[in-house]
Amino acid sequence: MREDTVEVTASLQRPVTNEGRSRIVRHVDSFEIQPPTPSSHNGVPRSAWARASRRVSRWHRPYTFLLLLLDFGAAALASWIAVQLFDQAASGFTRSEEDPTWFHTVSYVLLPLGWVVTLWSNRAYDRRYLGLDPDEFKRVIRAAVTVAASVSFLAFATKTDLSRYTVGTALLGAACLILFGRMVGRFTLHGVRRRTGHAGHRMVLVGTLPECLEVYAAVTRNPAAGLVPVAIHITDGYAAARGIETPVPVYAGRDVLALVREVSGDTIAVCGSASAEPGELRRLAWQLEGSGVDLVVAPQLTDIAGPRVHIRPIEGLPLLHVEEPTLSGPALLMKNLLDRVAAGLGLLVLVPAFLAIAVAIRVSDPGPVFFRQPRVGHEGRTFRVWKFRTMYVDAEDRLAALVDQNETDGMLFKIKEDPRVFPVGRFLRASSMDELPQLINVLRGEMSLVGPRPLPADDGDFLGDVRRRLLVRPGMTGLWQVSGRSDLSWDEAVRLDLYYVDNWSLAYDLSILWRTVGVVLARKGAY
Repeated sequence: MREDTVEVTASLQRPVTNEGRSRIVRHVDSFEIQPPTPSSHNGVPRSAWARASRRVSRWHRPYTFLLLLLDFGAAALASWIAVQLFDQAASGFTRSEEDPTWFHTVSYVLLPLGWVVTLWSNRAYDRRYLGLDPDEFKRVIRAAVTVAASVSFLAFATKTDLSRYTVGTALLGAACLILFGRMVGRFTLHGVRRRTGHAGHRMVLVGTLPECLEVYAAVTRNPAAGLVPVAIHITDGYAAARGIETPVPVYAGRDVLALVREVSGDTIAVCGSASAEPGELRRLAWQLEGSGVDLVVAPQLTDIAGPRVHIRPIEGLPLLHVEEPTLSGPALLMKNLLDRVAAGLGLLVLVPAFLAIAVAIRVSDPGPVFFRQPRVGHEGRTFRVWKFRTMYVDAEDRLAALVDQNETDGMLFKIKEDPRVFPVGRFLRASSMDELPQLINVLRGEMSLVGPRPLPADDGDFLGDVRRRLLVRPGMTGLWQVSGRSDLSWDEAVRLDLYYVDNWSLAYDLSILWRTVGVVLARKGAY
């Protein structure tokens, strides 16, 4: 047997052998002697029944246990509420009035236990779905349908005449309470991640430096996601990182698995072209078997929402199929209908508030109540946006003297302490009440409740990527508002607008509207 056989390592850098020598030569930027790489399993079976070691990331275990208790308790509480509401709750259970033990066992033990088992079978406790995206809630709803179908089948098969109102209340109440408990659990988990940085995944990014930095920027935009990069392992040598300031330490020429253990990581993220070498990613997956370290692949495909991406494996090759954005069809018609109905109802309800604001504006500074300005809308059409006036009547004349104090980049002009804004106007801006008259634009079909922000028509041409935001109607709120509003840079605001254009959906609009309530109450980025 040859002594120069190539050893498989977890470095994603193909080891180089020298004919006639038995040692491995690594490409590194220093003369430091590299320690020998410990032998690994490389896919050889270890145990048919158990892992060789426990998973490194363990935050999900206590969280899952708490969810189990919450779900069981929610189902039991729903059963108790249903029993208290209806006198015929025990119908179908013989002799329940004399001895309700069996009825109580079914209501408060077996039915809640059935909920937990069904949730588990629908992977509602899978750590990959906990605290991230709507997949967790979808699985709860899927489990609720399964429980309802199972109860109906059992009642039909055993010819048990159950109280329909009681069963319906118990099942629907359990589903609602479980979803509520999941929301509370997720809110608590996100709070822990934001404040302490715990209950997350410590990632080592592997790839070229630009690719790793791009992934770093993407995963750190949302601390609640729980992805914390702790190191970068570059595949193109230390020379690529010279003179570049990086947010985390950079390594090269190291065994990736050994590096993960050194920095106390639990996840390896292979970025972009790092997996381009045939077989390298598969060998890395072999190395990680039984180590308890997770492996994720970050392809060179960004700002694409999950519902648009589908994996289609063909002959062992996982192909990512990207659906086109939904820019027409029934969903868009439904969005327009909901916009018009909500705007009409909103204007009727807000008439007293509009009158009060109008009086406050006229008292603060004589002049028009409304401010109308040309904005660029759907497909480049210009319209005049409605807003409550928040500045003195000579604000446009004083703008030239304040241009040098602009605190934002791009096409917008913003100053936190703008002297042109009168006191009542400052309150209206901070509370976002100055934008309520835009409901008129929504009712006329010029704007939407959710969409990219409408930019002034006199701020220049919309070229390149920026022009794509004109494919949908501008919105009263949007990702830009719930993600920082005026505190965002121009490039970040454009990125968020384009992300919305490419990935919008009715469910996404509802989530943005819900998040807008919290942002407005907190007055984040409004000035």
